[in-house]
Amino acid sequence: MPSPMGDLTYLWPYWAAAALGYLLGSIPFGLLLTRLAGLGDIRAIGSGNIGATNVLRTGNRGLAALTLLLDGGKGAVAVLLGAMYGPDMTILAGGGAFIGHLFPVWLRFRGGKGVATYLGVMLAVNWLAGVLCCLIWLAVAALSRYSSLAALIAVAAGPALAWWLGNWQIMELAVFMAILVFIRHHQNIRRLFSGSEPRIGGKNSP
Repeated sequence: MPSPMGDLTYLWPYWAAAALGYLLGSIPFGLLLTRLAGLGDIRAIGSGNIGATNVLRTGNRGLAALTLLLDGGKGAVAVLLGAMYGPDMTILAGGGAFIGHLFPVWLRFRGGKGVATYLGVMLAVNWLAGVLCCLIWLAVAALSRYSSLAALIAVAAGPALAWWLGNWQIMELAVFMAILVFIRHHQNIRRLFSGSEPRIGGKNSP
């Protein structure tokens, strides 16, 4: 009969990878940067989201770009650290960072929508899949002028790209992340169908 302690000894590194990824992903860069810049609490404006899109509503494009880079970067760093210990650790650390961004313990589990962190994770687990997701986002955003639509199509493409590249582990991670991104964008999806979703450069809305 297997020893419970033996099982725990075997599993704890995997739990640790997910937990450390979560803690890294839960750093609310958008909130921290806007406070340091003297712009107040980002949760009190626009959608109340801590991500780059809402930071942009402060009118500070540089701060929004930095938030985008840091939110993506924390996902990439988690993956790269996990990769030092094998593919399973890579997936768990990346997934943990993504969950941490969406549900940060420091903010009562009310975080961002996950697009930047999704892209950061994808770039780190497979650079080609990540680059293609970014290009899809840019193309759809340029054609439609809808940031949310571009994000949804880009994250939906991630699992298909991972399947095309023949990596089932990455595909499963991409499916998991894409589902959560769609759930977090439920209000945007409703506005897209109703025609009330704001376009890039247009009038802001929550």
